[in-house]
Amino acid sequence: MPFTLDLGLSINITKPPMRDKIGPKKRPASWEKKSHHRQTKSDHVEQVGNQPGEEEAVHEASHLPAKLVYQVVRREGEEELRRPWTDLFWSGIVAGFCISFSVIGEALFKTYLPASKWLPLLESLGYTFGYVIVIIGRMQLFTENTLTTVLPLLARPGFDNFLRVARLWGIVLGANVIGCFIAAAFIAFTPTFGPDILASITELSKHATENGAWISFAKAVPAGLLIAALVWMLAAGEDDNLFVIILMTWLIAAGGFAHISAGSVEMAFLMLTGQLGLIAGISGFFIPVLLGNVFGGTVVFTLITWGQVREEVEDSSGPHKVPAR
Repeated sequence: MPFTLDLGLSINITKPPMRDKIGPKKRPASWEKKSHHRQTKSDHVEQVGNQPGEEEAVHEASHLPAKLVYQVVRREGEEELRRPWTDLFWSGIVAGFCISFSVIGEALFKTYLPASKWLPLLESLGYTFGYVIVIIGRMQLFTENTLTTVLPLLARPGFDNFLRVARLWGIVLGANVIGCFIAAAFIAFTPTFGPDILASITELSKHATENGAWISFAKAVPAGLLIAALVWMLAAGEDDNLFVIILMTWLIAAGGFAHISAGSVEMAFLMLTGQLGLIAGISGFFIPVLLGNVFGGTVVFTLITWGQVREEVEDSSGPHKVPAR
């Protein structure tokens, strides 16, 4: 704004225009695209400069990106959601029966190994047997579906997809429980196992189901997260899948965490032998463990996983997103 001095000089002093906002200069959207283009060009130069054998070694040493792992799991979930209910049902029954070998394997270690402080760590190795059979055999286990079938729902939210997920969860969970009760009846009422092994199964079952509802829920959250993480790791396509299955399921047993599938065998065994009431088993164990597994597998792991790939997935799909069915 102008002002005049009495010395006979007229001096105009103009204030510089004020910026509307004071802060770091915002980068235009094109800047990130140019940066990505420069990085892509740099990678291409490296690939051209490498020898054929060197470039192949780079690819072999590279891990599958998170976005591609997500796509593997999501597509597997889509396939499961399209399967006929009869296939899901019978696969779930077989899985429920075979998961009983986790209880049997743990009981065998407990029966024949000498008592010591490190025994729980070693007998937890037997807990992995049922999971190896079920997962390698591609059977329907409820807690695996807390990740695989939820990712398609997050990718295309809608009531129809929600119903598809609920349908699969209900069929697989019910079938798993039926298979667990069949296995428990086989263990309890046939002469397959001797008194020593049955005593070990009884002790393990009581230890798994003796906690209250809140403790059961809390112990089930890590188990649900570990199974979801196991599914994600297997989808990464590494060669040591058997070791990963054994390690992650061993951790469930060694940590004293609660899993609805193997735990249902223990609950059913105590119910069928008259050592656990129906109401106490359902309210004190089954429902809290079920909710804890779902919370750990779906709410914790799945949402975190979706959060780390959501922007990449949305950018890659662009305007050509597949509409919800």
